[in-house]
Amino acid sequence: MRFIGLDIDRDFCEVAIAEGGELRLAGRVQTEPEALALFAQSLGGDDEVALEATGNALGIARIIEPHVGRVVLANPKAVKGIRRAGPKTDKIDARTLAQLLAGGFLPAVWLPDEQTRILRRRISARAQLVRQRTRAKNQVQATLMRNLKGKPPVSDLFGASGRRWLAAQDLPADQQETVAACLRQIGFLDGEIGLVERTLAEQVLASAEMRRLLTLPGVNFVTAAALLAAIGDIRRFPSARQLVSYLGLDPRVSQSGVEPARHGRISKQGPGETRQVLVEAAWQAARTAGPLRAFHQRVAARRGGNVATVAVARKLAVIAWHMLSRGQDYAFARPSLTREKIRKLELATGAERQKGKRIGVWVTKEQHRLDKELARRVRKFDRADLQANPAERRRRATTAAAGGPSSPDGCRGSLRYRATPTPSAPETSGI
Repeated sequence: MRFIGLDIDRDFCEVAIAEGGELRLAGRVQTEPEALALFAQSLGGDDEVALEATGNALGIARIIEPHVGRVVLANPKAVKGIRRAGPKTDKIDARTLAQLLAGGFLPAVWLPDEQTRILRRRISARAQLVRQRTRAKNQVQATLMRNLKGKPPVSDLFGASGRRWLAAQDLPADQQETVAACLRQIGFLDGEIGLVERTLAEQVLASAEMRRLLTLPGVNFVTAAALLAAIGDIRRFPSARQLVSYLGLDPRVSQSGVEPARHGRISKQGPGETRQVLVEAAWQAARTAGPLRAFHQRVAARRGGNVATVAVARKLAVIAWHMLSRGQDYAFARPSLTREKIRKLELATGAERQKGKRIGVWVTKEQHRLDKELARRVRKFDRADLQANPAERRRRATTAAAGGPSSPDGCRGSLRYRATPTPSAPETSGI
């Protein structure tokens, strides 16, 4: 068995081989499909190959993987921490990868399946488009500020009323050209974002796991898709704490000697797009009746609103881990709101509108009644939770999200609509 380290560059890969306790360099391989395929054919079926997870690493791994026993994508940050001090060259890096792989000390990353890769690329593409649109909108706002224009009298500056107000402003010729160019960019990016979101909506409707995440308050289809794209296979996280750490929502810890541990800001490691949409979902969840709103109010009273919102985002990640691991919906889900989310996704993907039909978002009269009963219990839970002692609050927060015996009214799973689960093929409604 040979242990092969590849240090990847844009144009070539430096190769090092560890075999029988000896380490040697084996030259370079061009990062072209034909050259990589020829290199892969020269490897043995029991060889192991290591390369750092950089931009083109996944494409190289796909070519090599069928010809060897194992391909390991290493975490670049972890490898950098292990690498010895001294000179840094491509040859030294390739030798380091081969040595760490042979010794079993190489920190590997998880290789997602093809569907997860597609979902990740779409989430990343949407995030980039949204950032570009935000830059264009900021440029328009900056132009108005430079010309001493006050606050616009409309809520949406880039809607129909806002554009009419912009057209009526007296601006220098070059500033008018800037605003017009930005508006054209915003219109184009709106269309591109709409196309990506439609594709994401189709994936969410086809996925039972993402539909389950929609039962969480504040979680829309973008949040559900981003969270599942980051998670991939939930079984790779043995505990909710590991998922929180992977998403970068855990606090930094500093401790030495006999001194107590000091906790700082969140680590912000892992996928930034997922962390961002979770925080946005937390803002909405804090405004929705339920345990998460009570938790937000409690933390905000001590630490402020921003810290409380991040804490709710962490809670959402913990609850999502339990839901996906157990295959259960959120215990305090509002069926009507979940149904409305799903119906909006159906309409976004081209479903026929049922105007004039008195159907609404309710699936059955029984579900309508259960939704009202749930709202009543949640309000009761909010009041009781805020008045309970700290130990009782912690116990309720731990068990309520999973529908345990400490749920309102002491009924295990009483808030799960097991008789009316989220349908896999929902009926049409009159939205």
